[in-house]
Amino acid sequence: MISEPMQDALSEQLNHEFYSAYLYLALSASCSNAEFNGAARWLETQYEEEIQHATKIYRYLIDQGVKVRLAQIDQPPAEFGALLEIFEFSLAHEQSMTARLNDLSDQALGEKDHATYNLLQWFVNEQVEEEATLGEIIAKLRLVKDDGYGLLMIDNELGTRTAAPAPE
Repeated sequence: MISEPMQDALSEQLNHEFYSAYLYLALSASCSNAEFNGAARWLETQYEEEIQHATKIYRYLIDQGVKVRLAQIDQPPAEFGALLEIFEFSLAHEQSMTARLNDLSDQALGEKDHATYNLLQWFVNEQVEEEATLGEIIAKLRLVKDDGYGLLMIDNELGTRTAAPAPE
């Protein structure tokens, strides 16, 4: 059985995961509006992945017999700037999510809640991949700066991303 403080913390994380999805959808729309359709597709795929993450937490809470209460999702910003700024913003967001997940992991360990800790380790490991991938994209965007051909090449590469399989 999950403690009430852990239930509350996981419910809050569930809301953050849904916000992340909403944020990536807004970022995708911003890229679409700027005709960076490859980046838009990459960010839309990220949206889908964040929905899967939220669903993973939701199902865990249900399996643990928690009465799930969904909170209101904050509205993401509408303006993001250039493509480089969009991916830098994404990285900063993922770093904040990593910090939240690390805090949740610490809480689970402190409570000796090994099942929740095990769940959270999947997310912690996923964050390593998320941050590394965004770092690579940012490095490429910094390399080409405002070169139109370079941005086109990166945009095309981003458009080849395929959805990851749903987490179990």
